Amino acid sequence: MEPETLKSAVRDRYANLVRGFPAAQTPPDPRAAPQPSRDTASSSCCGPSSCCGSAQPADASLDVGYDPKDLAAVPEGANLGLGCGNPVALAALKPGETVLDLGSGAGFDAFLAAQRVGPEGRVIGVDMTPEMIERATALARKHGYGNVEFRQGDIEALPVDDASIDVILSNCVVNLAPDKAKVFREAFRVLRPGGRLHVSDLVLARPLPEALLKDMDIYAACVSGALLKDDYLAAIRAAGFDGVTVASERRFGLAELSPELMELAKRRYPGMSPEELEQLAGSVLSVTVEAAKATKAGKPCCAPGCCG
Repeated sequence: MEPETLKSAVRDRYANLVRGFPAAQTPPDPRAAPQPSRDTASSSCCGPSSCCGSAQPADASLDVGYDPKDLAAVPEGANLGLGCGNPVALAALKPGETVLDLGSGAGFDAFLAAQRVGPEGRVIGVDMTPEMIERATALARKHGYGNVEFRQGDIEALPVDDASIDVILSNCVVNLAPDKAKVFREAFRVLRPGGRLHVSDLVLARPLPEALLKDMDIYAACVSGALLKDDYLAAIRAAGFDGVTVASERRFGLAELSPELMELAKRRYPGMSPEELEQLAGSVLSVTVEAAKATKAGKPCCAPGCCG
């Protein structure tokens, strides 16, 4: 499928998600009987609940590593339960740093990062869905986040200056980009020497069945567009990053995947046995990856001013 077709389908799905989840309202329960459809803009979320939205965003976020204090610290309506990890917790953000959030959604991680870098720091969120940018910007304005801004853009072509960012965060978004290698090249471009990358994402332990790779619903649900784990790490290294490390890894099973995904798989692929469904679920890994951009001298940044 053409990259722009994929992006349009993903954009429509997430626009519908934020439209159906007003800032002061809990989203509808995705455990209701699904209506399988090839129309991604109207079909319900069918992936891991922590990736595509949950009836209880707080529960989904706690399950992937956030603290209750994190949930209480952000504006209501910023957390849509879309993450598959907690990259903010591992980033060790410092006051005064400039942070970029790739695929910032309604601003959950961006608002958490803003509190850590303080008023002397800065956070930029980039998302390709206008409705997400509108929600995040409105929340930032309403709640007085003067050190946060949100820009509409493509993470494969970031609207960010070269070597202007100290830390890049991303949470279950890179898997949705058609060209992951380009995303990491862009990330490398905008990081300052000594800058850090912290990405939580879904990857695969083994290839998926061919039929699933062509399923737009499962692609937009963060599954069929995922790379094999080794290929994902290789793409980060190929972009120029050093110290590429898997900081955490979690394997999904049937119990962790949303009921909608399994119901959709049963209906759309009735020939799949319970064993095949279990194998499918076990193919999905949630990982958090850390990497760094070397200083000009090729050494880690370890003192104030060595990165600038």
